[in-house]
Amino acid sequence: MRGVSFALVFAFACGLTAVCIAQGNPAAAKLKNPVPASPESIAAGKAAYSKNCRFCHGNEAKGNGPMAPKDSHPPDLTDAKWDHGSTDGEIFTVISDGPDKDSVMKPYKSKMTEKDIWNVVNYLKSLGPK
Repeated sequence: MRGVSFALVFAFACGLTAVCIAQGNPAAAKLKNPVPASPESIAAGKAAYSKNCRFCHGNEAKGNGPMAPKDSHPPDLTDAKWDHGSTDGEIFTVISDGPDKDSVMKPYKSKMTEKDIWNVVNYLKSLGPK
C-alpha cells in the first residue's frame, strides 16, 4: 500500500508538468500555423534551420549535430516521436520558448522572427514520416 501512496503523491505533485511532457502542450496545440506549407516556406524553413538549428540537431535533423552540448542528446526531428507535442503550435512553442526551463535548448524567439519559426515548423514537418 505504501508504494501505491507514493505513486499517487508523485503523480499529484507532478501534475500538469508530467502530463505536458508526456502528451505535449494543450495550449500550444491550439495555435494554428499562419504560414502555408508551400515549397517557398519549406525552403525558407530549411535556410532558417541551417542557420540556427543544425549545429545541435544536425544537417539532416537526426539529432547528431557537431556542436550539441556534451551529453545533451538532441532529439531526432525526423521520426514519429515528439516529446513535447507534434502539432504545428507545439513545435512552434518549443522553438520559440524552449522545451522547458531545465532544457539545454534555449528559446529562439529573440533570434528568429515568428515567420521564420513557422517556416522551420513547415520544414521539419516535411522531413518527418508520412
